[in-house]
Amino acid sequence: MPRVALKTSPLDAVHREAGAKLVEFGGWDMPVSYPTGTIAEHMACRLDAAVFDVSHLGTVRVTGADAFDALQSTLTNDLAKIERGRTQYHHLLDDADGSVLDDIIVLWVDDDRFDVMPNASNTTRVLDAIPGVDVTAERAILAVQGPAARSYLVGVSEEAAVVPRRAVAEVEVLGVPCVVSGTGYTGEDGVELAVPAAEAARVWSAIVEAGVMPAGLGARDTLRLEAGLPLHGHELGPGITPLQAGMSWVVAWKKAAFRGKAALEAERERGVTRLLRGITTEGRRPPREGSTVLSNGSPVGEVTSGNFSPVLERGIALAFVPPQMQPGSPVEVDVRGSVLTGWVTKPPFVGSE
Repeated sequence: MPRVALKTSPLDAVHREAGAKLVEFGGWDMPVSYPTGTIAEHMACRLDAAVFDVSHLGTVRVTGADAFDALQSTLTNDLAKIERGRTQYHHLLDDADGSVLDDIIVLWVDDDRFDVMPNASNTTRVLDAIPGVDVTAERAILAVQGPAARSYLVGVSEEAAVVPRRAVAEVEVLGVPCVVSGTGYTGEDGVELAVPAAEAARVWSAIVEAGVMPAGLGARDTLRLEAGLPLHGHELGPGITPLQAGMSWVVAWKKAAFRGKAALEAERERGVTRLLRGITTEGRRPPREGSTVLSNGSPVGEVTSGNFSPVLERGIALAFVPPQMQPGSPVEVDVRGSVLTGWVTKPPFVGSE
């Protein structure tokens, strides 16, 4: 079969000029790191500010008088708990077994307009479930994250800098109309800017010139892992339900109906057989995805994501283990025949929930 060409961000040329290392991610050619290196980029976000190109995320625009009802009857969370100008996290479930087809941020931009943001490879799946229009190619998404992110952004767009956490607003950035949301995937404060594709390079350059460090998806992954945030295809996906992932809070049980509700109610009644937990290991060698988790020498689970924590300077992981294994339980992690000593923990590893 002929190889399918990777999609590229509107910022592709900017990344290449900056010397970024690009890799395939969800069908896109995206920067994994810059010459500064993943650990430096990670720590810039934790201590100062970093900007990430996350244009690989999808945008499905749902509009019209029926938009609210279409989303409300399909996704797990309850849009009635928020209002225009706010954002909300949701799951799209498989109706048969309640597993997570995708995890999604919904931006309630205007009265009858919602921008639904799927993961990179799941836009088609979301379009199959929700009557919307794919506008991904029309914009770039710039995530400005870190404790100083808003301070730097003030010099570029004061309107964008003051969009509150979990809010969304249409504002101008350098004279360009953008949709800015108080969202992110790093465990730090910040905003994400949906910038028209033709203007993305100019806005990106202004943010970098203001003093924000460019960062790649490698740092974004270690940041989200330290924050204990799930990644679709790892902690969420086929065969994994919100209850197994410890995310029952994203399920509006009192809603009349949504996809997968009956399957989830049945699982809640019988109880889960595995639960997502954190694991912290001794030393700098990290657990890796697929590593076996052992208790008293017997296999009890599997690592879904593992890496070195630049902040804790030790290995951390997320893993599915039996629900009776509580924080503090000793475990071992078999990494290609080398056994690491560790302990079950409750995420996040860094920061607060």
